[in-house]
Parts: sequence; structure tokens; C-alpha cells
Amino acid sequence: MSDHHVYKKVEIVGSSKKSIEDAIENALAECGKSVRNMEWFEVLETRGHITDGKVGHYQVVMKVGFRIVDS
Repeated sequence: MSDHHVYKKVEIVGSSKKSIEDAIENALAECGKSVRNMEWFEVLETRGHITDGKVGHYQVVMKVGFRIVDS
């Protein structure tokens, strides 16, 4: 086992009609299908789409950190 780790970050965007939290969960679930060893996320931006004066979609821009295999 190594005494250090190396990480990489990718930027992703999640969306949801329900909530910001749901947008985060949706993004992490989809990202987890192709990215292994995810360890943290940072929300960089929150925004939304307005439909008829109400929230149509919530959207979050996030960075996801994952550990490089064997580091």
C-alpha cells in the first residue's frame, strides 16, 4: 500500500426538476458508471431554468475528485 495518493478531477453538470440535491445525486450516479474511485465533489455553480415564472430545472456544475488506480 502506498503512503501517498494521486487524484484527478473532472467537471460534470447535473440537472433535476426536483431539487439541487437531486441534481447532485443524478450527476454522481451517472459519473460513477464510468469513473472509478470517486472520493469527493465540489459544487462550483448552481443555476436553473425558468419555465412560466417557476423553476423548470435545477442545474449544478461540479468537480468530482477520484483517486488514480494504484497511487
